[in-house]
Amino acid sequence: MIVAKGLKRTYKSRGKPVEAVRGIDLTVREGEIVGFLGPNGAGKTTTLKMLCTLLEPTGGDAEVVGCDLRADPVGVRRRIGYVSQAGSTASNALAGEEIVSHARLYGIGKAEAERRGRALLDALDLADVWDRKCGSLSGGQRRRLDIVMGLIHEPRLVFLDEPSTGLDPQSRANLWDHIRGLRDRMGTTIFLTTHYMDEADALSDRILVIDHGAIVAEGTPAALKAGVSGDTITLSFADHETAERAADIAGSLDGADTPEVEDAVLRFRVPNGGTALPQVFSALGQAGLTPIGVEVKRPTLDDVFLTMTGRSLRD
Repeated sequence: MIVAKGLKRTYKSRGKPVEAVRGIDLTVREGEIVGFLGPNGAGKTTTLKMLCTLLEPTGGDAEVVGCDLRADPVGVRRRIGYVSQAGSTASNALAGEEIVSHARLYGIGKAEAERRGRALLDALDLADVWDRKCGSLSGGQRRRLDIVMGLIHEPRLVFLDEPSTGLDPQSRANLWDHIRGLRDRMGTTIFLTTHYMDEADALSDRILVIDHGAIVAEGTPAALKAGVSGDTITLSFADHETAERAADIAGSLDGADTPEVEDAVLRFRVPNGGTALPQVFSALGQAGLTPIGVEVKRPTLDDVFLTMTGRSLRD
């Protein structure tokens, strides 16, 4: 669905070139949900705009749904759907009117537009909103309506830009089910940008991580997390002095990395938290030290990014 080679975008700032995207290579296969992650300024939005023909590349090549990004941008636009973070519906317009108007832009007749629109609304649990004003819909309903408009011309590939931003947890979880359904029931390939790690983990078949204009990690969520060595054990103590004494003991355990102490909290990483924890308690008990709080944490996608770049995705 997407094959990009050496794709780059260079801006000029005060007469000097600034590389926003530095010649990235990426592939999205048919039927995948691919999560595209990166902090602000990493080149994520610039890459998305280039793939959607909203911004012309200054280097490299890409083919999107069989069309050359440079030679046939109109062909790309006809074959993709794009759901922006800001949304595209007018508050005072009826949902059905917005859907039909959007479809007409693609040359779809009014009757066919209504047929497709009602079918998509039904598939996304919005069957009763056709004659309702967009402004009367909840945040989750309005985001699903945006997706309907992005799918009305039956694209094989849809770009979802931060689809759940601003939604409450229940609405987000509901939207995730519908996004999965786009692929599972309709066969739509999805390119998803998000800054929510749990969203990327829950939805993505494969993840691309971009930072400083380059792809720094790629793989399934499970594979990326497995690449971060070990689990993190966090122990809380009554005071800083006790935590420091415990750090000396923890650091002597087989496979443990250098412990870190912050106030009365001790953190260190071990290959397997479940196996190491009994050993930790035994060694602390022999020294007369008793933690008042314990947490074992498996690696997360944010840990992946922290390992790759030295900073959190949210920084």
